[in-house]
Amino acid sequence: MSSKPPVYNESSIQILEGLEPVRKLPGMYTRTIDPAHIIVEVVDNACDEALAGFATRISVIAHTDGSFSVIDNGRGIPVGLHPEKKVPTVELVFCKLHAGGKFSKTAGGGSAYGFSGGLHGVGVSVTNALSTRLEVEVKRERARHKIAFEAGHVKDKLQKIGSTPANDTGTTVRAWPDPQFFDSPKIKHAEFTQILKAKAVLLPNVKVSFTDEASGTTQEWCYADGLKSFLAEDLPSEGYVSPIFSGERYVAGDDSGFAEGEGASWAAAWADSISGGLSFVNLIPTANGGTHVAGLRAAFYESIKDFCVHHGLLPRNITLQADDVWRNCRYVLSAKVLATQFQGQTKDTLTSRDTMRLISSRVKDPLDVWLNANVEDGKKIAELVVKTALARSKSSKSVEKRKGSGAATLPGKLTDCNERDIGRNELFIVEGDSAGGSAKQARDREFQAVLPAKGKILNTWEVARGELFSNVEVHDVAVAIGVDPHGRDARNSVLDNLRYGKIIIMSDADVDGAHIQTLFVTLFFTHFPKIVEAGRLYIARPPLFAIKVASQGKGRPERRLFALDAGERDAMLSQLEKEGVKKEAIATSRFKGLGEMNPDQLKETTMMVETRRLLQIVVTEDSIGETNRMLTLLMAKGEAAARRAWLEREGDKADLDI
Repeated sequence: MSSKPPVYNESSIQILEGLEPVRKLPGMYTRTIDPAHIIVEVVDNACDEALAGFATRISVIAHTDGSFSVIDNGRGIPVGLHPEKKVPTVELVFCKLHAGGKFSKTAGGGSAYGFSGGLHGVGVSVTNALSTRLEVEVKRERARHKIAFEAGHVKDKLQKIGSTPANDTGTTVRAWPDPQFFDSPKIKHAEFTQILKAKAVLLPNVKVSFTDEASGTTQEWCYADGLKSFLAEDLPSEGYVSPIFSGERYVAGDDSGFAEGEGASWAAAWADSISGGLSFVNLIPTANGGTHVAGLRAAFYESIKDFCVHHGLLPRNITLQADDVWRNCRYVLSAKVLATQFQGQTKDTLTSRDTMRLISSRVKDPLDVWLNANVEDGKKIAELVVKTALARSKSSKSVEKRKGSGAATLPGKLTDCNERDIGRNELFIVEGDSAGGSAKQARDREFQAVLPAKGKILNTWEVARGELFSNVEVHDVAVAIGVDPHGRDARNSVLDNLRYGKIIIMSDADVDGAHIQTLFVTLFFTHFPKIVEAGRLYIARPPLFAIKVASQGKGRPERRLFALDAGERDAMLSQLEKEGVKKEAIATSRFKGLGEMNPDQLKETTMMVETRRLLQIVVTEDSIGETNRMLTLLMAKGEAAARRAWLEREGDKADLDI
C-alpha cells in the first residue's frame, strides 16, 4: 500500500510566538534531566542582585507539592509599564524571550547590572515556559504586587496586594515545574544544595539558605572568607603539599584594555591525590571551564616555571609543560567579566577570548609574590610538578623508542614539535607557505607541528595507492604523519607509527579553502581511513571577519571580536547595537586569507587550544555508504553530468561567501 508524500507548501511554515519555542524544544534552552536548572535560573537573578550590592539574603524552599520558592531582599523587579511595550515590566521579564536588564554592559554605572551571568535574556522566561504555574510577588517602592502565570501565559494580571515599609524590598518567585518536559520531575537535593552552597561562597557575607519542607530541615551558608574557606572544606585532611594560595585582583581604572572591575578571585592548592576544581563567571557555574580557567592555568604555569628556573629546581633535559603544573592542582575560580560569551544557553563553557589574558594577568603577579614569600612551600609544589614532568618524559621516551625503527626522513617543510605523546601533540596542515609562516610563529612549539601544503593537492579519489607518492604534497603528508596508505579493511596496527594525535587541516575561510578541505578529506577518507575512524582528523575554523569596537569611555575599553561567517558577524553587530555601541565606533573587516592574519590573531582565533574552534571529521559504519556515494558524485571524473545536475538542483541551498 502506497502512502502519499508529506505536503510541503506555504502552510507548512510555522511561526512560534512568545514562549512556544521553549515548550517545543526545551533542550535548546535548558537542561532537561530534571528541573534544577530552571530553578537555578531564578536563583541566579537573586544572586545578580547580591553581586550588584543590593541583596544580602537569598532563600530557597522546596515545597511538599513539588514547587520551589526563591526569595531575595534585592530591589524587586520593576512593576511599572515598560516604556516601549506598554505592559508591566515584570510580565515582560517572565513572558518575553530576550528581555532583561543585562544587555547594557557598563562597569562604571549607567546600567541595572554591571556584571552578571545572564546575557541572553531567556533565563526566567524559560522557567515560566516550562512550569505549570509560576507566581511572582514583588516588594518595591512601599508596595506589594503579585502576578501569576500558567504554562507561560498570564493567568492573574498584576495587582497591588498591600503596602510595605520603604526598606522592605525584594522578589519572591514560586514555580511548579511541568513534569512533561523533564526526564525526572524530582531534583537531586544533594547536588542542588551544593550549587546553593557555591553561590554563598562566591558572595561573601551573603546568607544563602535551603529549606526542605518534606524533611523539615534548613541549611544555611555564609562565608566571610569566601573561596579559601570553601576549598579548605573540600581538601582532604592530608596529601596536599602546601597551604592554600588565595587572592583576588580586579582592574582599577584603565588597565591593559580591560574594563574597571573585571578580574577574579581564586583559591588553589597542590596535592598528590586530587585535582580539578570549580569555576564560575559572574556567579554562573561553568562545568566545562573555558577561557577563564585557561587564564588561571597559564598564570600558574608561567609563575611556577619561573620559580623552578630561578631556584635551579629543574633537572637537565626536562622542560615543564602546563599540564605538569595543572595535573595536581585543586582550585576554585570566580571571574568577573563584563562582556560574557558562552558556548550554548546552559553556559557550561566560557568562550570570551580576552578573558584568558585578563585572568592570567590578574593571577601571575600575586602568585610570583606568594611563591617567593613562601619559598619552602614553593619548593614542595615544584617538587610535585617536576615529579609529574619526569613521569611524562619517561612515558613519551618509551613511545618514541617504539616508533623509531625504520622511520623515513621527515619532509623539509615540516616544523616539528617537541612532544611525542600522541595523546597531546597535533599537526597543522596549512594552506600555503605564507600562512604556514604565520602558523609557525603562532604555534606552541611544545606540542604543535606545522606542515605547509602548496595550493590544492591532487584529487586522490581515483588514484591508485601505489601512485600516491608521485605527488609531492601527498608524499610529505604521509611521511609526516608516519602512516602508510591503506584500505578500510586494514588492521588497527597500521596506526602504530602514527606521529600525531590530531591532524588538523587549516585553510582559508572561503570557497577555495573549502575546496582544499574537501581534497584533504577525500585523501584521508580514501587512503588513510583508519585515521578518520580513530577520530584523528579535524578541520580548523578560522574567522572570516574581524570587528573592531572603539573605546566607549571609562569602563568600556577597545575590543576586537572575530566571526566565523556573515551570520555570526551580523549576530555580533546586533548584540553591539543592543549594548548601545554607536555605529561609527564599529569597524568591520574581512580576512582575505590565513596569510593576512598576523601570528597573534592566528594563535588566538585558530590555534590556541582554549580559544579555537575545531570541526572533527566523523564517519560512522552506517554513513560509509552514503559518504562514498557523495564523494563519488563530487570527485569522480566520470560524474560531470550528474554533478552538474546535482548543483542545479541543490545549489540554492549553499551558503557561500563569494
